[in-house]
Amino acid sequence: MKNILLIINPVSGKLRAHDALYDIVEKLSSAGIITTIRLTQRRGHATTLARTAAKSNRYDAVFCCGGDGTLNEVIAGIISSGRKIPVGYIPAGSTNDFASGLGIPLELPAAAASAAVSLKNGVTYPIDIGTFGDDRSFSYIASFGAFTASSYSAPQNIKNILGHFAYVLEGVKDFFSIKPIHAVCSCADGTKYEDDYAFGGVANTYSVGGIVKLSESMVKLNDGEFEILLVRMPKNTGEFNQIVNAVVTSNLENNEMITFFRASSVTFEMPCGTQWSLDGEQADGSGTVMIRNLHNAVELLK
Repeated sequence: MKNILLIINPVSGKLRAHDALYDIVEKLSSAGIITTIRLTQRRGHATTLARTAAKSNRYDAVFCCGGDGTLNEVIAGIISSGRKIPVGYIPAGSTNDFASGLGIPLELPAAAASAAVSLKNGVTYPIDIGTFGDDRSFSYIASFGAFTASSYSAPQNIKNILGHFAYVLEGVKDFFSIKPIHAVCSCADGTKYEDDYAFGGVANTYSVGGIVKLSESMVKLNDGEFEILLVRMPKNTGEFNQIVNAVVTSNLENNEMITFFRASSVTFEMPCGTQWSLDGEQADGSGTVMIRNLHNAVELLK
């Protein structure tokens, strides 16, 4: 018998966990798993629950049911615990970029059943995790600029009603009102990129906001490197169309408006007040911030 802690965010994406809870537990029970359930009560609570669970040595894995932000918190708790305990993800958010890229079922009971089988058979999928500064982490993307604030500024009730479309609406509004962000991005090998950017992302994912798609030939989730995307601020319609064309065709490597490269760590120098999004959760990126890749930091059940 396996023992797990199931952490549920009760307000994630259209409140899906409410309707699916019985079926989720039934799938876990059928796989011979004893499940303890805890509901999150506030932002950051999942981190505390996951850290405590990992340190207790009572559980064979920590499962979470919520959006990408909930997964972010759980992984942060596991990493800070110092114990490498497997994580099962039951995606119940509005967009679920990370789960989609990994091929995790988006139907909640099916995701629970799949993770349960992996736990029972001892099959895990190692993934890289990013650290942001001294005390934050992210599972699949840290970003600033256009389409970034939409991940945390779209009201939760609107996300629940419209799902991913809520992010698109906020993102379009955001792009046309955003001011250029002057940034210096430095790599460990001495390479520097400096410009006025409309968007910047440090990613370990196949999909960014469901809008920017990265092919499997471009991305490896456990190679020790990030994919870094810097989009210059367009000065005219022609330059804006170049960006749109690159996004639509996923041709990010041959466009003069976009800088695309890979690195295991980068340092950004940003103006005061610059806000980042870490898997959809707001973070202050003012001044200088280092982003590092923790290679194979988490064992995922999928």
